[in-house]
Amino acid sequence: KKKTLEEDIKKKLWLAADKLRNSMDAAEYKHVVLGLIFLKYVSDSFQEFRVQLKKELTDPNHDYYWEGATPKEIEKELEERDYYLKKNIFWVPLKARWQGNPIAGYKGIQDKAKQADIGKIIDDAMVAIEKDNPKKLKNVLPKDFARRQANIKLSELIDLVSTIGFNDSDDRSKDILGRVYEYFLGQFASAEGKKGGQFYTPKSVVDLIVKCLEPYEGRVYDPAMGSGGFFVSSEKFIEAHTDKKHIDEAKTKISLYGQESNPTTWRLSAMNLAIRGIDFNFGKEPADTFSKNQHPDLKADFIMANPPFNISDWGGDKLENDRRWKYGTPPKSNANFAWVQHMIYHLAPKGYAGIVLANGSMSSQASGEGEIRKKLLEADLVDCMIALPGQLFFNTQIPACIWILTKDKSGKDGKRKRVREVLFLDARERGSMVSRTQRAFSDEDIGRLAEIYHDWRNTDNSYRDQAGLCKSTSLEEIKSNDYVLTPGRYVGVAESEEDAIPFHEKMNSLTKELAEQFEESKKLQEEIRENLAAIGFKL
Repeated sequence: KKKTLEEDIKKKLWLAADKLRNSMDAAEYKHVVLGLIFLKYVSDSFQEFRVQLKKELTDPNHDYYWEGATPKEIEKELEERDYYLKKNIFWVPLKARWQGNPIAGYKGIQDKAKQADIGKIIDDAMVAIEKDNPKKLKNVLPKDFARRQANIKLSELIDLVSTIGFNDSDDRSKDILGRVYEYFLGQFASAEGKKGGQFYTPKSVVDLIVKCLEPYEGRVYDPAMGSGGFFVSSEKFIEAHTDKKHIDEAKTKISLYGQESNPTTWRLSAMNLAIRGIDFNFGKEPADTFSKNQHPDLKADFIMANPPFNISDWGGDKLENDRRWKYGTPPKSNANFAWVQHMIYHLAPKGYAGIVLANGSMSSQASGEGEIRKKLLEADLVDCMIALPGQLFFNTQIPACIWILTKDKSGKDGKRKRVREVLFLDARERGSMVSRTQRAFSDEDIGRLAEIYHDWRNTDNSYRDQAGLCKSTSLEEIKSNDYVLTPGRYVGVAESEEDAIPFHEKMNSLTKELAEQFEESKKLQEEIRENLAAIGFKL
């Protein structure tokens, strides 16, 4: 019930925000809305800690208690940034705070929303936050609100964002803000269609890969990170599988590395992680993964990515002898196997990678791709192949699949159980339509597919082949199929449910039903004749 209520709130917020953009394109408008949500988020986080700190400074039972301090002295002490930095809370300067403080004598952005220069006020706030938090936010935040102000109802949008928080007894307001931010990212991707898919991978696809790989601790890498969905989902996975008392400690055991060539999307990703207080390393700048690798020496424990499908202008002609192409030089006309080999190159000896690719990667023989795929299989790097249903992605209707790769099929207990075997999962019939054009996996779908994969990978007895769904296949069988990795070729067709109704009984029922339909047809024909005759026409 609570989840449904939250979804309803998100939808209402989106509809309200969408009405305020006038004629501004969604691609431009997203920076305005997401920028304001970011500002509200960091301000709420700051204010929440400030309130707690004030209690501690005035509580005789706390270590921070300041005996005899005046209210003015307490207010001054609350402006000491070291308190906030110790707790990994963004320092928010006075001019950037969303809510004002009458006691301290300053107004917040919400109080100034109706001022004619509100656009410049927000730009100045963004500059101030970047200046005081250079490690994470240098050159990240949007700072062109003054320029855009004429095209949007900025003051009304500020009033709308001010309603996000809700201070639910079971949720901190900033948790709600984070989920609203994530929801808006998805809605903007949908509104932008093909273009939006470049920065956003559908949540259910991300969650499936994260659930299969289980990134509890270690180095996580996404060389085509978009808005950072895999990183956010990894954090949520840790939260869902860790005792609340140890969540902060668990998060310190995971390191996030990403790369993105689009400067706008690079900034979106930084904001997406920053509002959640997640540390990250996205390199010095937005850059092309193939030609300007920002993490050349990284060996990641988990790699999760949804690189652009079938790109032809990836610069392959300048990288023919690159050391990453251990299993064959990728064709200049298609980057699919350049992405695969780049990720294998950066994979730790016991690491796992989950990569979304176009279906052609499973069967293409063009330009040496078949030979590369053969070498990957002979090296026993392919762990699992998952065929995905259509309409999952915003940016393409090209059928897609997931490759799960590993350099070590030993399993968690060190025993080699799945050597020279590949698990095929056919998920094309899974998921359901969540809008007129969009399909998504349910939590049950994701849980079931991940469960099958883990049963196959980590246990001796739980896994069973299921016709039409999953099949554990030897390399010899794959070899006999010319190293084609299309799951449908191996899993077969699901057995139809046996019909217990005897044939004669079923035929009697069907012929009776057909006779009734014939009679109804005659009646309808007579009515049509009569109606036509009444207006002077005869059949």
